[in-house]
This record gives sequence, C-alpha cells and structure tokens, in this order.
Amino acid sequence: MTAKKKASRKHKPFWERGYMGHVYWLGKQKLGKVTLQGGQRAGDPGRYLWEAAGRQGRSESLEKAKSAVELAVAMADKQMDLFSG
Repeated sequence: MTAKKKASRKHKPFWERGYMGHVYWLGKQKLGKVTLQGGQRAGDPGRYLWEAAGRQGRSESLEKAKSAVELAVAMADKQMDLFSG
C-alpha cells in the first residue's frame, strides 16, 4: 500500500479585482490594495496608489504597483517586530 501525499493546507495570497482597484488577500485577511487615482494633474508622480504593511506609494503601472504591494507584504513577514518582548 502506498502512502498518500497530504495536501498542503497553507493558503496562498491572491489578487482580487474590484471597482477602481485591486486587493491582495490571504484567506479573509486583507494584505494590501492598489487603487486608481482619479483626477490626475500634470506632474503627479504616479497613476496608481498602493498600500500594504504600513507602507504606501505611487506607481505608473499596475504591474509595478502590485509588485510593490507583494514586496512590502513579504518584507513585513520576514522583518522582526521592533517592540516584541
């Protein structure tokens, strides 16, 4: 009798598209979001606003904004808490 391989129960984060933006989820926990900036003026640094793990920024393309969110979430997981006792 061969042993059955256990299915991995670890959830992977995924992107969900929404109105005027995208949200990065892990199960039911929101990890970050990217929104489209409306009413952009000349000289504004970015078209997309992103927020994740206490950080925020702007980016010209959706792909760059999504990768910035993923990087911020990955860094927050690996970084030790400053005030942990």
